[in-house]
Amino acid sequence: MASLPSPPDEATAAYLHRHPKRLSSNGAAEPASDFSKKPRVCPQSLNLISPSEVESEFSHHDPTFARINNGSFGCCPASILALQREWQLRFLRQPDRFYFDDLKPNIAESRAVIKRLINADHVNEISIVDNATTAAAIVLQQTAWAFREGRFQRGDAVVMLHYAYGSVKKSVEAYVTRAGGQVIEVQLPFPVVSADEIVGRFRNALETGKANGRRVRLALIDHVTSMPSVVIPIKELVKICREEGVDQVFVDAAHGIGCVDVDMKEIGADFYTSNLHKWFFAPPSVAFLYCKKSNNDSPDLHHPVVSSEYGNGLAIESAWVGTRDYSAQLVVPSISEFINRFEGGIDGIKKRNHEAVVEMGLMLSKAWGTQLGCPPEMCASMIMVGLPSCLGVTSDSDALKLRTLLRERFSIEVPIYFCPPKDGEIDPITGYARISHQIYNKPDDYYRFRDAINELVRDGIRFTYLTK
Repeated sequence: MASLPSPPDEATAAYLHRHPKRLSSNGAAEPASDFSKKPRVCPQSLNLISPSEVESEFSHHDPTFARINNGSFGCCPASILALQREWQLRFLRQPDRFYFDDLKPNIAESRAVIKRLINADHVNEISIVDNATTAAAIVLQQTAWAFREGRFQRGDAVVMLHYAYGSVKKSVEAYVTRAGGQVIEVQLPFPVVSADEIVGRFRNALETGKANGRRVRLALIDHVTSMPSVVIPIKELVKICREEGVDQVFVDAAHGIGCVDVDMKEIGADFYTSNLHKWFFAPPSVAFLYCKKSNNDSPDLHHPVVSSEYGNGLAIESAWVGTRDYSAQLVVPSISEFINRFEGGIDGIKKRNHEAVVEMGLMLSKAWGTQLGCPPEMCASMIMVGLPSCLGVTSDSDALKLRTLLRERFSIEVPIYFCPPKDGEIDPITGYARISHQIYNKPDDYYRFRDAINELVRDGIRFTYLTK
């Protein structure tokens, strides 16, 4: 089994010099920091991270690849990997002391940091889980029990977006459909011209769910759809749900924290989940599930892995699911410190990533004579860029062939999406690339992608006829 990449000494030493170690040399628990205060943003003149430090922090990335797919797996700086390794060793040195003295208070500190970041009312509303898929299982399990126990009537509806993430759609099938709920998918347009298109189709889906006296028990809404990637007008959709009497609203924001604005008071959902390993620089894998306080006391809200903590509340259940590696959950406060070394903190990073991905997306679409998949204001740190139609991407299989060829021949990592043509379209764009931008990316990454596609076009490659 491959060992954890060794972080560069320069980055690690610099980080630990700036931040006194959280872990004592003998492994004893140190006093928890005062996390009643909001995370401080580093003054612009003090200790801002330099471009060379950014390069050092991500020097463990394969330098031969143009890595423009941060959206799939995220990234983690070397200094955070070093601190994660310290947490791992702290457990291995003395597991009993770690379990009884260290684990719970330090997970509580991570929950407090998340609570402040998302502007929740209470730390009790925050549970830390492995990923957004786990969070979806928690919420959908509660919905399934309501159907099975007769609190919801068979045929009552759950509404979700057609572009919901694949594993979440499978979870809806596994929990809700089997329990007797009707699932209504909101067929979203793509390419998207405006947010009004999404709002109109969502209203129509709610009306369908309420037909014949039925109830819409749960609305499952993405904040940023994965593929194709579009920022959904989440606040407006949650407001519509309240007006239309939807029982509960669950926002799947796998790409939320670090990518878009996340404020629980403004969004107003009952449940909200986001990964921290995609855009918040956490090691894989760690996510949070926000449960509005009125829902958090529900006796049916449980972690799907039942441990000795069952019945003690979701946050406590989630903090102990048996012997496993909790280190990704424990470095969250350190990640907050790392982020605050950038001008503007997390908001500054989001703004710069958005501006850069739009600039690169426009550059690519101009070079290929195509278009973007949505207006710039409907993307965050990812954007869909149309590919030349002459490439002949006519199926999901063709899209995968192109993605594989870009990886193997050109050392470019980027997801490709097949967009079925609409009736009557002439020479439609049926292939789109989803490009991401994170702080380690450079313009050359996107120029390489531009040139690779141009080379395939010059060579007359059509993926419809490509056998591999």
